[in-house]
Amino acid sequence: MIPFFVQIKCQLGKSYEVANALADAEIASEIYSTAGDFDLLVKFYVDPTTDIGHFVNEKVQVLPGIQDTKTIITFKAF
Repeated sequence: MIPFFVQIKCQLGKSYEVANALADAEIASEIYSTAGDFDLLVKFYVDPTTDIGHFVNEKVQVLPGIQDTKTIITFKAF
């Protein structure tokens, strides 16, 4: 499985709704509330044959309450 992270900026007052929607969809491994430019940091795992761009576009960005995303692709865990 390939891990990657997505930082999510939510519409004002929608952070908990977005976090709950991600949890209900059962597509995220871990969901964290964060301070700063983004409201949530979410860890995903996908099959190596899955296109990460399509996954984020079709499974994450379509959730109500999301204003912006930033995808972070990782190379190696230490």
